[in-house]
Amino acid sequence: MTRITEMNVLNRIRRANRKVPSLAALLSLLVAGCSGLHLDDYADGTPRFDPFVFFPGQTRAWGIVQDWRGRVVRRFEVDIEGRVENDELILDEDFRYADGEISNREWRIKRDNEGRLQGSAGDILGTAAGGLAGNSMRWRYSMNLNVNNKQYTVSFDDWIWQLAPNVLVNRSYIRKFGLTAAEVTIFMQKYDG
Repeated sequence: MTRITEMNVLNRIRRANRKVPSLAALLSLLVAGCSGLHLDDYADGTPRFDPFVFFPGQTRAWGIVQDWRGRVVRRFEVDIEGRVENDELILDEDFRYADGEISNREWRIKRDNEGRLQGSAGDILGTAAGGLAGNSMRWRYSMNLNVNNKQYTVSFDDWIWQLAPNVLVNRSYIRKFGLTAAEVTIFMQKYDG
């Protein structure tokens, strides 16, 4: 039987500490991660994205959810039916997950005179807010997310880019305590019926 001495324990702790990044290194990564994307960076992007023009009609979407390690933890498809009524964009989204779950969300989105967007949906906390620039849209909101029978309040930072007249890509960063806990990637294609 090997005898563990106090010196052996101290040496193991020292080796383990060398493998853990310093607090300064972690903070610099956090700051760098928060400063990357700015809506104005896409002001010249084309085709110009306008959700009030793109979404009326039928759109089909396919997506994945990745955990903080990058592992795909969920796959889904979405059928989106959009319409504009009284200057309000209404998106009726039907989600079908690979694990059999089915859910629905209805977004109601308005645009003010300066082009800023505000919206609501039944599972969103408060009001979602966003803006448009060139071929892109940024959309932020909070919601309660159920994970393994536990509920967490998280924030979403959605980025949408129009790649072609009938194609969008959406990247969502799901954050808790300011750290990215998961990411969602969705490809959307508008079609005629």
